[in-house]
Amino acid sequence: MRRYTSLLLTAFLLFILVVAGSAYFAGAGHEGKTRPLREIVVYTTLPAEHAAILNNAYEASHNVRINFVPLSSDEVLKRLQGQAESGGEGAAAMVLADKGTLSQAAVAGYLTPYLSEAGDQVPEEFRQIDGYWVGVWYDPIVFCMNKDYLLTLPLVPDTWKELAAQPKMRVGVTDFLAADASANLFLSMLAQFGDAATYDIWRQIHPKVVQYARYLSNPVRQAGMGEVDVAIAVESEAIRYMQGGYPLKIVYPADGTAAMVTGTGIAYKAKPADATTAKEFADWLLSDEAQQALQKQDFYFVPTNPGTLAYKSFAGKNMILFDQPVNFTAQQRHDFLDKWVKEVRFK
Repeated sequence: MRRYTSLLLTAFLLFILVVAGSAYFAGAGHEGKTRPLREIVVYTTLPAEHAAILNNAYEASHNVRINFVPLSSDEVLKRLQGQAESGGEGAAAMVLADKGTLSQAAVAGYLTPYLSEAGDQVPEEFRQIDGYWVGVWYDPIVFCMNKDYLLTLPLVPDTWKELAAQPKMRVGVTDFLAADASANLFLSMLAQFGDAATYDIWRQIHPKVVQYARYLSNPVRQAGMGEVDVAIAVESEAIRYMQGGYPLKIVYPADGTAAMVTGTGIAYKAKPADATTAKEFADWLLSDEAQQALQKQDFYFVPTNPGTLAYKSFAGKNMILFDQPVNFTAQQRHDFLDKWVKEVRFK
């Protein structure tokens, strides 16, 4: 009896070892499949939601994790400066940010040039000529009009002066002090039209503004609900609401408009292996796959790469953008906005 008990105990222990070993190797195999082959750090001024969409799509298709670090423009520049001035290799491999941040980083020597076949297709207006940064998409300001209001017009206003002069019109716009895209519009108009013409346009528009919104989406929602007739808004929000069935029509300003350009730059002193991975990710951001990932989540931007299907499908891809650079100092920007507040917004 003792002999059978010993045999049963031995068999039970062997069974436990087999089960434990199978679980271990199954877990090891699963871990090997899900763990990314590489990870890189990317500083970004994008909203966290956009960054998460891009990371999930890229990791799923390339088995590379993009560890985005959301920062303000000043914080990005400060961290890049610390990396550039450090004695060794830095943590960040890439920057995905607005054109203004990238331009400052390039001038300061915080980026290293990268030229590729994909980047070379991007028009020169959306990239630094020596390859220090390349735009991947842009989001222009448009006139987003309620369709019922359009039916009442004998002639649709399609310039800034015509819009400003339009009588009995209700306007929705995001406050220039509330969002970078809205402030960029005002400053771009100053660069393009000059001080006098720009302030005159906004003095005429101001009495028709129903509300200066805090968020970029609010003016478009108001136009879709019939609370305003025209929203001066980013195209991405206009398309999102149109996709949702709101009765809206986009009118592209014939005399030009401003756009927020988002682009990439390879960080100076990035680890060589990380820099190589970052370059591959930068090229992927210029592809249809990246745009499709964003569009599946209702984010619609205009690609800078004219070779993509996403670019070819955009109705407004031939819109006129302002061509004068916004080269104002921080003090000048402050003074222009302060003048708008005092002489237009709260006069």
